[in-house]
Amino acid sequence: MLKPCEDNYSTTFTTFGEMQRYHEKLASESKWQKCKVNELHIEPLDKASPLYGNPSAFAAGTSADAIEDTAHNLGLAMRVCGDIYPIRVTSYKSLLDRAKLNGTVLPKLSRPKLARTLNDCLEVYSSEALLLIRDEKVSAAHSGDPVDYSILPIDELLKALTKKLDERFPGSVFESGYSDHALTSASWSMPGQKEDLMGTYEKMLIAQGKTTMASKLVPGIRFMTSDTGMASAKVSALFMGTQYPIHIGSCVAVDHRHQTRVEDFEQALEQLFAQFQDSVGKLQKLLEIHLEYPVNAMTRICKRLSLPKKAALEAITMYEMAYGGGPATAHDVFMAMQEIPYILKAEHAPESKLLTLEENMARALTLRWSDYDLAKAVSY
Repeated sequence: MLKPCEDNYSTTFTTFGEMQRYHEKLASESKWQKCKVNELHIEPLDKASPLYGNPSAFAAGTSADAIEDTAHNLGLAMRVCGDIYPIRVTSYKSLLDRAKLNGTVLPKLSRPKLARTLNDCLEVYSSEALLLIRDEKVSAAHSGDPVDYSILPIDELLKALTKKLDERFPGSVFESGYSDHALTSASWSMPGQKEDLMGTYEKMLIAQGKTTMASKLVPGIRFMTSDTGMASAKVSALFMGTQYPIHIGSCVAVDHRHQTRVEDFEQALEQLFAQFQDSVGKLQKLLEIHLEYPVNAMTRICKRLSLPKKAALEAITMYEMAYGGGPATAHDVFMAMQEIPYILKAEHAPESKLLTLEENMARALTLRWSDYDLAKAVSY
């Protein structure tokens, strides 16, 4: 069983109270620390490093497990304000940003060489850094300028969201929650809002003979955020009731920038109802787009969105077998694409990968489908 200090740690929640308490505890135990970029010093922490065999050199509370895990992953440590902390993989991109470094060759360097390269660059910048020290490691190295990065505590965002749901969408049901060192997400179904949010869409489904689908689908939302620079604070529209939730677009998004506050997120939630209806409208339009070559269109769109090849090909094959050469709409193909995350989930793909995939697939709602409905077959 993974421990919270390990980079691959993740946890799930079956109740909102459980999730809220987890993030309140995490917030109280995390440390946000400002310092000058040129005061940061990077040291190697692979198995050949002197630090690896000297646990007493680290900040108080750093366990042998955290050191061992870092040696297996990023292999670097950071000295800041006299203390040494292991560096989590979630810090890597933001650390390169502070050093104004990029390039695919960097990860290929030995850890001593990478540490020296980082230090040579960090030393020339006097700007401020904002470090997130969490679960025994430096988890992020953001810019210290609030215009570039603003802290939006996850526990406070969750409180603001549930308050708005209780006010505007009474009867919302917490479905599940997830958290790892890169992302936090939670989903709610809203059975009481079905008529308001998808009434017209439901009638169109029934008119096209899709009564089973119409009866199953229930509106819902997914909240997602990150303290480590992986995502803005956002709420997206979902349809639930199928084997895997269907992501139909982002409704509200507030970046961790420009001195934003939790109050800004709360204010943005005022647009949730209207934006949800807009997302439903985009999906609804797919019912009116008739395709001559739906299998080809599905293949081209999966390729255009760079969806995971193996799972996409399996979903395309399943659709081709079920299609039978009859009439098809863009809506049929979009729904057939929903097999892809289900296939990956059955193969135990990481939750973070599935969340990213969901968002990417929702982009299909904004494509011009006629560009992909071509007679010429395409290889994936």
